[in-house]
Amino acid sequence: MKNFDKGTVIRTVLLLIALINQSLIMFGMPVLPIEEDQVTSLAETLYLAGSMVFTLVTTLTAWFKNNYVTSKGHLQKETLKQKGLTK
Repeated sequence: MKNFDKGTVIRTVLLLIALINQSLIMFGMPVLPIEEDQVTSLAETLYLAGSMVFTLVTTLTAWFKNNYVTSKGHLQKETLKQKGLTK
């Protein structure tokens, strides 16, 4: 297995966490086990909105960034490094 870029791994893990969290919320199984009588309507709305923002930000970041996960991508990354075109 080829070495993955640290940024690629971090973005992928965050994206998976966000998608799992959204899936759990959709199926009525929130990550935080809070009883319904402990939560006000506003707090629940803020939690859902924050979760959605987290998912959108991680999805857009993972989509926007170059993630060298395929063999072709690894070759591209190496070529860019050799030409001095990457950080």
